Amino acid sequence: MKLFVSKLVLLICAFVLPVAVAQTQQPVPDPPQVAAKGYLLIDFNSGQILAELNADERLEPASLTKIMTGYVVFREIAAGKVALTDKAFVSERAWRTGGSKMFIEVGKQVPIQDLLMGMIVQSGNDASVALAEHVGGSVEAFADLMNTHAQRLGMTGSHFTNPHGLPDPELYITARDIATVAMAIMREFPQYYAWYSTREFTYNGITQKNRNPMLARDETADGVKTGYTEAAGYCLVSSSKRDDMRLVGVVMGSPTPNARAEASLALMNYGFRFYESHRLYPADEPVETLRVWMGDKEMLPVGPEADVFATFQRGRYAELTARLEKAEDSLTAPIARGTQVGEIVVMLGEQELNRVPLVALEDIGEGSLWQMAKDSVLRLF
Repeated sequence: MKLFVSKLVLLICAFVLPVAVAQTQQPVPDPPQVAAKGYLLIDFNSGQILAELNADERLEPASLTKIMTGYVVFREIAAGKVALTDKAFVSERAWRTGGSKMFIEVGKQVPIQDLLMGMIVQSGNDASVALAEHVGGSVEAFADLMNTHAQRLGMTGSHFTNPHGLPDPELYITARDIATVAMAIMREFPQYYAWYSTREFTYNGITQKNRNPMLARDETADGVKTGYTEAAGYCLVSSSKRDDMRLVGVVMGSPTPNARAEASLALMNYGFRFYESHRLYPADEPVETLRVWMGDKEMLPVGPEADVFATFQRGRYAELTARLEKAEDSLTAPIARGTQVGEIVVMLGEQELNRVPLVALEDIGEGSLWQMAKDSVLRLF
């Protein structure tokens, strides 16, 4: 990769990031010490890790497994293979599954949406099995789907064997991986993510409250999922949005329900207190135009495919810079829209915060014979 017009990009950056000259940098303390085997705190928009402990250690997930179960079902709905109004048959296996329940009855048919709500709000293991059998044909086949999606999402430290999280020697996740799939739900399925903040759900005359303690302790919290088994300890994936900043926290292996809640809230408060996040470049808007040779147009607008964010310590906004790096010395037509032509690199002083693809925002076809002849001569000089 070669550095491209850094001076010009700095001017662009100064235009895009117009604030904060008067801010004073605040000292950032170490993350709070919390009672957990592992944790992770990540900014949703930028992907910046703000705090972590044993984030890549394989741990028992308990009902955090149901986050992946939900994701797989949402993907199947989006693909048109399943509908919320479909009715799933409740097998004896689903009905007999131990642990938390939404109290579905064997032999009955239950709408997919009700099963999802029973799993999300009530943490129903019975609902999880009914969903798995309907979507995958069997629990085992559904677990294969879970692992396929985990691999696609880059969840290299996790393996799933069931849809509910009851103990199994081959069932494990990492804090980093479960944050990945939780954020995938937020990003791909915001309409379904809204269900994770539902305070209670009634099915078959039985009302149960959402088990997520953050919904009561933090008015900005809107998800995600609790988990507990004796081996896993008390676990929680949480998310809060304050102003335009969303953080996702994972706490695994806390000794008590209260320790889990206190750890989650402490991490959230730490992140919001000492960090800020900003959108630097909007998606699909040009940050520069590049010369293209042998094409039907000479200039190609380039920019990011997705919004570019940066998260950093409060008070350091004025230290942000950015540069463009080109993949090649020169660009030659044809070039299709979406082709990567370089990268945008965001820096905070000497620290690299973010590196995102820079893509062509238009198609450029081959030029006329005259244009190609002219460019061939010009490229000699």
